[in-house]
Amino acid sequence: MVAVDFFSFKRFSAIVGKEFVQMRRDRVTLAMMIGIPILQMIIFGFAINSNPKHLPTVILAADHSVFSRTIIAAMQNSEYFQVVKTVADEEEADRLIEDGEVQFVLDIPQQFSRRLVRGEKPALLLTADATDPAATSNALAAFRIIAEQALARDLAGPLRYLRRHDAPLEVILHRRFNPEAITQYNIVPGLMGVVLTMTLVIITALAITRERERGTMENLLSTPVKPMEVMIGKIIPYIIVGYVQMGVILLAGRFLFGVPLIGSLSLLLAASLLFIAANLGVGLTFSTLARNQLQAVQMAFFFFLPSILLSGFMFPFRGMPVWAQRVGEVLPLTHYLRIVRGILLKGNSFEQILPHLWPIMVFLAVALTIGLKRYRGTLD
Repeated sequence: MVAVDFFSFKRFSAIVGKEFVQMRRDRVTLAMMIGIPILQMIIFGFAINSNPKHLPTVILAADHSVFSRTIIAAMQNSEYFQVVKTVADEEEADRLIEDGEVQFVLDIPQQFSRRLVRGEKPALLLTADATDPAATSNALAAFRIIAEQALARDLAGPLRYLRRHDAPLEVILHRRFNPEAITQYNIVPGLMGVVLTMTLVIITALAITRERERGTMENLLSTPVKPMEVMIGKIIPYIIVGYVQMGVILLAGRFLFGVPLIGSLSLLLAASLLFIAANLGVGLTFSTLARNQLQAVQMAFFFFLPSILLSGFMFPFRGMPVWAQRVGEVLPLTHYLRIVRGILLKGNSFEQILPHLWPIMVFLAVALTIGLKRYRGTLD
């Protein structure tokens, strides 16, 4: 009888040791295994905030009484609102909120204090940019209490009788661009940028890497094709794929979720070309850095994770700390979300989305420059 050796601890230890040696040699994969959990802890622990405060607010005041100043001071003390400017007319206030520069506009009407002391319950109008309901819901819910408690301190002495009523004033909340606070109006347009980022970066990250693994890169390098021609030639087909994805999401958003299309569709398609090209440039750059397809996918995921978390898609952008906002401003998805939501929900024009176009252009130029240099390195 020959004893059957079902398990050998020596052979098992050798296999385990081999895997650790291989893991140590694959430094990119090892760095991703350590870096991604650290990145997640930093972002979720420090950057994510579902209760944003210090939201930029402008004051449109036709009444400059002590009551108006008390309400404004109470708003800032609540930390939900940060008064950044005082405007003189409604046109400028509308421009600021349409451009996304501010989150709220507080309109204090004429004779507010006079009507208040007469017990006529004057109205305060708080207008909010409600394209992202999660960013404004808590502040809107708190404003009525803030205003009533602020006036309660001033309504003393001869004005004490005004405190007997339910409220000495009327608060009107106006949610612009999304009056019913429908989350699909915010999620579906943002999903367009997320899908494009996820699919295009990963697909193109595999482009050159796949050819290198299959041995077809040598055939490509033996041709007189220039690096720029190769990169553009690889980008063009995926641009078409990106537009197909956009079409599917737009149709689903319009007919399944009722997302409005207030702005110009042609402007949205033109602006999306830069965003698609930027993601493709990132993918091609990763393909020149990665040694194999696994590394290419890992790099793509390492780029996608902060993009989705720091862009304002999942969590309010203004709720993040300053350092996280600065990182988010570098990412093309952050600016594209503002572009697509501005065009679809606000009807923004080219002049209004221009401040968000040039950061994407700069990002695209940097990504293509790095990719071209790396591709020339493979030629050498």
